[in-house]
This record gives sequence, C-alpha cells and structure tokens, in this order.
Amino acid sequence: MAVRIEGTPCWVDAQLPDLQAGKRFYGELFGWTFDPSRAEALLHGRRVAGLLPKRDGRMPTTWTLYLATPNAGTLATRIKAAGGQMVMEPYPVGPFGVLALAADPGGAVFGIRQEGDGDGFEVTGEPGTFRWMEVHTRLPDAVDTFYASVFGYLGRQADPREAGMGPGFDYRVWSPPGARPGADADFGGRAVITEDFPAEMPGHVLVHFAVADCDEACATAVRLGGRVAVPPTDTPHGRVAVLHDDQGARFAVVAAPRTPAAPPEPHVTPEPHAPPVPPVPDTPPAPPAPSTPPVT
Repeated sequence: MAVRIEGTPCWVDAQLPDLQAGKRFYGELFGWTFDPSRAEALLHGRRVAGLLPKRDGRMPTTWTLYLATPNAGTLATRIKAAGGQMVMEPYPVGPFGVLALAADPGGAVFGIRQEGDGDGFEVTGEPGTFRWMEVHTRLPDAVDTFYASVFGYLGRQADPREAGMGPGFDYRVWSPPGARPGADADFGGRAVITEDFPAEMPGHVLVHFAVADCDEACATAVRLGGRVAVPPTDTPHGRVAVLHDDQGARFAVVAAPRTPAAPPEPHVTPEPHAPPVPPVPDTPPAPPAPSTPPVT
C-alpha cells in the first residue's frame, strides 16, 4: 500500500437513506459497480468510493471527504489545538483502520482516516473517480490558517483574470507539503461563501468527481432523478457543475478543459507553370519511447 501524505484526500463516502437507489444512480452516472462483501464502489475493479446505508435519519445526506493520517489520535489533538473541533473522536473499524470526523473553524466537516490493509482510493483523476476537494467557508482567514497549521497545506491565491472573475474574487488553491505548487500537485482549494449564497448555507466540503463530459453528466443526473444546483461553467481547470443526487446529496462534476480545435490550413493556389515538387522519400517511424510506469 502506497504511503499517503498526511492531509491529502484518501477516501469519500456517502450515507444514503435508500442504498439500492443510490447504487442505481451512481452506477449509471459514473459506471460504478459494487463489491457485495464491502460497502465500496468500484470502477473497472478498482476502489473509488463508499456507499453506506444511512443509520441516523437526523444526519444530513451528504458526501464526506476523508484526509489521510498515519495517526488519527495525534491529528485529532492538533485539530483541536488549531481551533477546530472533533465531531466524532477516532474509533477503530477493524481492517479498515481508524476513522474520525472533524470540523474546521468555519464549520466544514471532514473525515480523517488512518488507513488499514488494502484500503482507500485505488484510482483518482479519471472519469468516474474523485478529482478535487473544495472547502466553502465564511471565515477564509481562519480556515486558511487552520489547514496550513494542521496539515501544512501550501496555498496560493487564484488569479481572478485567469478565472474570468472580478478583482474581489477570493479562491485559494492547495497543494501538499513538500510539493511544488502547480497543476500537477494541486488537490483542492478554499472558496468563500459570499452574500450571493443563502444565509443558511453552512461551511462545507464539496467533493468533485471527474467526468468525460460535464453537460452530459448533468443531463444524465437529471434523467436519473437528480437536479442541477449550479449549471456547467467553464473555468481554467475545466468545466464544472454542482449537482444533487436523487436523495439530496450534493457533489460536483468536472471535465478537463476542452482543447480548442486547430484552425484549418490556408488553401494555397499554386502559381501557373510552377515546377513540380519532387516527392519526399519515405522516412521510417521513430522507435517508440520506453514505457514509464505511472507515478503513484
């Protein structure tokens, strides 16, 4: 099992009132299948998420993101010292490791996971898998300080011009400690809940799943009984939409930025009486580059 950097996303799950309905919804939307012996969704046989029956009707129907840690107890102490709180103290779950639920100073709830044997994501970033975490808050300064002090997140402010936003746009992009900030290392960000949002909207973590086509994913979700909360929007990082599934769980889908088509080659009319161009001799193809195993 690969060692994950503390604080990086390692798992997501949703607790649903109707588990079978959830399997039908996400199975068709993302192409997931389900392990009958574990509460896990698979994509081409690899673990991508958890779907569980909701045991307490008072709890919201939502996706929960888990951040990796080698020691859940030590991390819980750091969370409380930095101004967060433990919603659920660490508890063992047998071979699945140790789990806990915490909240940042803005009230966004996230999980922490001290992984067990053969646990966590087996693939991310591909269509139908986890792609991005996004913390929405009304207390950006306190939240930025919290994640930097607890997890060592490296943050940089997004450029409003690149995002197509006005000068007051406030979005912080995160990469893990020890990494060079940039698109290859970024795994999430912090957004501000502005006055444009309902006053009752609490701080929260929005889980993003990768899709091949954002608009098609929205149409499929609606056909399956879900709804579109925020229509597809083009951003520098791809085309994004926010959805609710057929039981109310909120999540986002993101498709890679579209590559603009190359302009057509200009048509050139040869000059009259131009001498013929000699044929170009065939050139043997270059040998293939050696295969490089993917970085995990």
